[in-house]
Amino acid sequence: MSIMDNRNLTMMTDLYQLTMMCGYHRMGMAKNTAVFDLFFRKTKSNSSYAVMAGTESLIEYINSLHFSESDIEYLRSLNLFDESFLKVLSELHFTGEIYAMEEGTLVYPYEPIVRVIAPIMEAQLIETALLNLVNHQTLIATKASRVCHAARGDAVMEFGLRRAQGPDAGVYGARASIIGGCVGTSNVLAGQLFGVSIGGTHAHSWVMSFPTELDAFRAYAEVFPENCMLLVDTYDTLKSGVPNAITVFKELREKGHEPVGIRLDSGDLAYLSKKARAMLDEAGFPNAKIFASSDLDETIINSLKVQGACINVWGVGTKLITSDDQPALGGVYKMAAEIVDGQVIPKIKLSENTFKVTNPGIKTVYRLYDKNHMAIADLIALRDEKIDNTKPLTIYHPEQTYKRMTLHDFTVRELLVPIFIDGKQVYKCPAMDEIKKYAESELDALWPESKRLLNPHVYKVDYSDGLYDLKKKLIKQHRSITKYE
Repeated sequence: MSIMDNRNLTMMTDLYQLTMMCGYHRMGMAKNTAVFDLFFRKTKSNSSYAVMAGTESLIEYINSLHFSESDIEYLRSLNLFDESFLKVLSELHFTGEIYAMEEGTLVYPYEPIVRVIAPIMEAQLIETALLNLVNHQTLIATKASRVCHAARGDAVMEFGLRRAQGPDAGVYGARASIIGGCVGTSNVLAGQLFGVSIGGTHAHSWVMSFPTELDAFRAYAEVFPENCMLLVDTYDTLKSGVPNAITVFKELREKGHEPVGIRLDSGDLAYLSKKARAMLDEAGFPNAKIFASSDLDETIINSLKVQGACINVWGVGTKLITSDDQPALGGVYKMAAEIVDGQVIPKIKLSENTFKVTNPGIKTVYRLYDKNHMAIADLIALRDEKIDNTKPLTIYHPEQTYKRMTLHDFTVRELLVPIFIDGKQVYKCPAMDEIKKYAESELDALWPESKRLLNPHVYKVDYSDGLYDLKKKLIKQHRSITKYE
């Protein structure tokens, strides 16, 4: 079940996709086959990796792709498109192939994380939506992964719905957060749609609705005796909140119930959590958890851990759901080849900015592991190149080629998997718990140095010999034709 079930997002595109499609139609190019790569050029600040998310949304979008009668009427009203083109649109559906990284896969700059091979009009149309879906969800999954890494095994809850940039960002951001490592979310709709754990306590307004804080705590304990988590910072955390919580916890225990714990939402969380922990322990509640919120992110959580904060569960909201330190992933969608009469014609985009020069040809990505199944490097290769792990393999930096290493005892895994073939879905989306476990295994295979929150070790992403030679060849050809400098 998904928020996008039966939702047609075909019109969620940029106008220039439609004007280009119209041009292809008028120029007799509609049946040309194009190859596009979706990739990003850099990771979030101080992160060596990103976490792939959005593949399931991509599938739902493609399966629902069609122009409705009202869509065609609107496009007709723009007076941009002739009737022959509008007729083509009215009959359009996806007939090509899509390969993509599975959700939870660790991904790196310049790797094609989605590869599209389709008639050029179809491939062009879906660009905007694919970028929208994959960019956002991968961004949030990556942020969540860093937050959870900072928590060092403590549970992290996603709490950001009220601060998300709209309903879809809140719902799919919550899902991406679970992929990134969160144990649950406050978002009830996300829980319903995706079968993920939801959680929450009460707000300050609950406490303020009663004559006293103690009255409010007693009432909450009466309603939820098995799930009593009390927010203790409405008036005075240590002089009022925690002592009143302990009073109610004792009353609960006399009735045969054990409290869950307390929540801190303001103040010096390191100091308050240590003091509260001592008070709870002394009162006989060593198992009562301390839950903390209050504009947290990976940097603050890491600092609190260093300070010895006694916090068991972290509620992370605004800075996670908005990825406030980097609000966009910056993924792009670039043509890599055309296929004419069965022959692949590689394409390359050149630029004065070297980081904008694209990689040509139909490509795949291989992940190389050592004998302990730790990731050594990724290799971007041409689709038809195969890696023989029975022979030594030398890999090298794509620009600084003197940086190289030779692998002997290694294994290989291809990362792009078939999602659509001939327009038909061939991939079965895994359940959320499977995706989460897979994402955890991906992180387990990454060296700790590459998971550092500050100045992480750069993971190696190299080019195969075939891709390296093809790229050099095309650059040389275009320079000779265009005098490109």
